[in-house]
Amino acid sequence: MRRRHSLRFRVALAFAALGAALSLLFALGIWYATHDVSRRLMDETLEAELSDYMARRARNPDSQPPATTSLTGYLIRPEAIPPGLPAEVAQLPPGRHEIVIAGTPHRVAVAARGGERYLLLFDETRQQLREERFLVWLIAGAALMTLLATIGGLWLAGRVIAPVTELARAVSGADPADPPRLADAGDPGDEIDELARAFDRYLARLAAFVERERSFAADASHELRTPLTAIRGAAEVLADDPALAPAQATRVARITRAAEEMGELITTLLMLAREESTPAETSCDAARIVTDSVERHRAQAAARNIRIDLEIGAVPELAAPPAFLAIVAANLIHNAIAHTRDGHVRIALGDGELVVADSGQGIPPGDIARVFERHYRGAESAGAGIGLALVRRICERTGWQVALESDPARGTTARVRFPAA
Repeated sequence: MRRRHSLRFRVALAFAALGAALSLLFALGIWYATHDVSRRLMDETLEAELSDYMARRARNPDSQPPATTSLTGYLIRPEAIPPGLPAEVAQLPPGRHEIVIAGTPHRVAVAARGGERYLLLFDETRQQLREERFLVWLIAGAALMTLLATIGGLWLAGRVIAPVTELARAVSGADPADPPRLADAGDPGDEIDELARAFDRYLARLAAFVERERSFAADASHELRTPLTAIRGAAEVLADDPALAPAQATRVARITRAAEEMGELITTLLMLAREESTPAETSCDAARIVTDSVERHRAQAAARNIRIDLEIGAVPELAAPPAFLAIVAANLIHNAIAHTRDGHVRIALGDGELVVADSGQGIPPGDIARVFERHYRGAESAGAGIGLALVRRICERTGWQVALESDPARGTTARVRFPAA
């Protein structure tokens, strides 16, 4: 995704670009006008000097052509060519000419009268040097104007987007349960006020939604815990009955354990539904949770002729609710069994990670990037597309890292990396 710059930077950049464009345009216009005036002045100077020399020549045939630092004149008679006349100008027709003599640019004026030709050469070296210095000053002025436009753009951009910045700060720090009032209650203002009113309407709808979700979570927690409490109470009464057979006592103990796990699961799901983070003081016995999850799935694996290999190594210390790890392990083990045919599933806990590897058909490369999306189901999946999405939510909440590696020849391996204690 292309990185976007801040609004202030873009406004300042627009000011800088406008300042640079206008400065360059004015600099080019001034330089062109100056260059044109310079050419006109040279032509007028040549015309005046040439007319003056021709007038002096008419009064005194012995008058000499002009000879200064910049001007050099020549008189060409039919019977003789004056000494030092450059060959480049000897055959020039009457008029104005631009020519280079020995690497030096000259402006040349040629006139003819009475069979004689008058030439006047203007050395443009000093004039070009002045124009080059003037061009440097113009460039420096354009750069200064661009810099000033940039600084002014930054300052103006800060003033312009200040209301937007304040609005963003108010929205980012808003409590969903108590949204702030962003727009003034007075007369309608500018676009910023309209944006603030739009945010107010959105925050009001968001607050109503959050309140409905909070009420639903509280009601669901109460309504689900009530029957679970009744089930646990009934199971405790049955467990105290001395007339129970050993097989019946085992079933009652299983009911009690299932009710307790259901209570923990409800607590975990409600915790995921809240905005608050997980309490840091919670911890869980990772080895017991993973072992219990494997034992609960052994009957499912045996029905599909699948062997489960469990390896418990260095047990990591996890600061997370036990039900979080139970949900993650149960979903990964269930998926591994569901996608394995007459093979084995390897589960390893240790070295700061939980590994669940199956020997199934693997995941197509086009699906592996989407398997954690909610309700996404692959071609071979028979589930609802919720389990792996729930695993990712839990990992994001707890700071764990989950990743899948798949190979059609070896199956799929899921790794959950735990942060260091």
